[in-house]
Amino acid sequence: MANVRGVELVPCHTVAGQQKGDRTNMAENSKSAEATVLNTKVLKKLKGAFQAFDTKSDNTVDIKEIGTIFYSLGFFPTQADLQKFTSEVEDERSGYIHWDRFLPAMTKVLLEDKFPPISDELLLQAFEVLDKEKRGYLEPEELTNYMTKEGEPFTQEEMDEMLTAFTDEEKKHIYYKDVIPHLTLERKM
Repeated sequence: MANVRGVELVPCHTVAGQQKGDRTNMAENSKSAEATVLNTKVLKKLKGAFQAFDTKSDNTVDIKEIGTIFYSLGFFPTQADLQKFTSEVEDERSGYIHWDRFLPAMTKVLLEDKFPPISDELLLQAFEVLDKEKRGYLEPEELTNYMTKEGEPFTQEEMDEMLTAFTDEEKKHIYYKDVIPHLTLERKM
């Protein structure tokens, strides 16, 4: 059995020359997503996250929800990564992704250990670079400027949600050391 980031992967076929039931070196010989099944716990988490957005109860989700599904599972792809993923699994440009196409693609994501979460330390360093005066906080306007104009810009709605969640009500500052634990999550797989 292989273990990728704490996810147990169980081979489900025999490799040439092996007796059925002989798992010696099977994980090393079997690297493809198609030749691997996820353990029940991981499969339930994937299915649960997918079904939470299956509003029609037809084993499909709107492609707009894929990012939220990824984030809820502890994966942090860029917008470009999400676009590539959805273009590979979308059902005939319908705007929806079927479970039968989602599962193999997510298995590949797990096997390749894609989209890891950012560490607390790296995020702290990033905030400290933005906090030029070394105050330990950012003003909401400063953070809005950085987050809507640099890198992968946030929408105004996303920014409003972030500011509501993280701005200290009394002092109207964003104390980034308090915010970091909410932005860095352990992968839930």
